[in-house]
Amino acid sequence: EVQLVESGGGSVQAGGSLRLSCEASGHTYSYDHYPMAWFRQGLGKRREGVATVDRDGRPSYSDSVKGRFTISRDNAMRTVYLQMNSLKSEDTDMYYCASGPPFGSYNANESTAYIYWGQGTRVTVSS
Repeated sequence: EVQLVESGGGSVQAGGSLRLSCEASGHTYSYDHYPMAWFRQGLGKRREGVATVDRDGRPSYSDSVKGRFTISRDNAMRTVYLQMNSLKSEDTDMYYCASGPPFGSYNANESTAYIYWGQGTRVTVSS
């Protein structure tokens, strides 16, 4: 059974930083087969892609976080990170880690492309 466990959320003042981590276990294939992503979702809002990292480690970002957030992966540790700097109040949300398909093409920005999800970690940014 695949498990994704997020950590690192919390409360911070605007302009501050947080680092989210997501440790994976239970994948059938080695971790580097799986594209990984961070999404966020507020109450009553659609789940929004924040950052993705593909099987080769190439990152991509939503326009709203580009230049402020950095996604990275450590395949040996089966962990993906999201470094969030210059946080704004509008970054307040539940953040979810997701794992995509081990083979083939997929739409990195669509939540439906991801197979496994963590339980989420809350980020609160106060202004």
